[in-house]
Amino acid sequence: MRVVSLLPSATEIVGALGALEHLVGVTHECDWPPVVQSRARVTTCAVDSTASPTAIDQQVRALAHAGTPLYGIKERLVKDLHPNVIITQSLCEVCAVHEGDVRALAAAIDPAPTVVTLGATTLDEVFADIGRVAAALSLQDEAEELLDGLRAQLRHVHETLKAAQAPRPRVAVIEWGDPIFTGGHWVPEMIRKAGGVDVIGTAGVASTTISVDALCAAGPDLLVFAPCGYDLPRAVGEAHRVLALADWQWATAIPVWAIDANSFASRPGPRLVEGVEILARILHPTLFSPLDPTHAARIH
Repeated sequence: MRVVSLLPSATEIVGALGALEHLVGVTHECDWPPVVQSRARVTTCAVDSTASPTAIDQQVRALAHAGTPLYGIKERLVKDLHPNVIITQSLCEVCAVHEGDVRALAAAIDPAPTVVTLGATTLDEVFADIGRVAAALSLQDEAEELLDGLRAQLRHVHETLKAAQAPRPRVAVIEWGDPIFTGGHWVPEMIRKAGGVDVIGTAGVASTTISVDALCAAGPDLLVFAPCGYDLPRAVGEAHRVLALADWQWATAIPVWAIDANSFASRPGPRLVEGVEILARILHPTLFSPLDPTHAARIH
């Protein structure tokens, strides 16, 4: 079996299934498990990911307006890797290579590889995608064991909160700082499972822009900065930048946190469950074990 993964979450799923030996190609963004960084990089990106949030947003909008794809695929390299399976996605046009481009490439390979398309917007759908990848790799038993473990982790959080009759704080998750985007898709569900109420996002629905005034009016008890694709140091830096703005002074009166969104919130893979545990530790610190300081940091 030879697998090419065209999104980081799929790479993480393959790793969690214990099938990294089959992985021959990954995206330029794949970084977990760390060993995958030695695999062939088969994608490119037209956006400078090191730019400021404002500049990144401007680049994305300009490329979209021009009809220019954000991501490219190294077709010759993929063909030379002779994949049996290519894993892609249909959820987000600004997150990965377009599914149509992937299917066209697969059709040009002889023999044609199986194309597995993922598109989760909820935790249950993430679990279904894990099963979908496992089926393509004939790893159904491994998937069952993995999913049993993930569900047990969520059950522990739920039962702990239920036993304590813990109150549910009002939480606002910031997925992007300029413009402000709410946490979308699975993020509001993560907040609920962690014992909170997301006051600006809707479970299963894409993130949307929101004004600072509307965010303040939503009345959050706590803010969580989880900028899409940002690790913890970048998330902390973005939180400090935003909170220094004049129209954010109201937020000085409530707790503000930043999390490693790249690992635990942005990617629809198995580590979202660990993200729920991290959020539960933030929202209910007396009920759970202490936070790992590499996962989240309190801003004030």
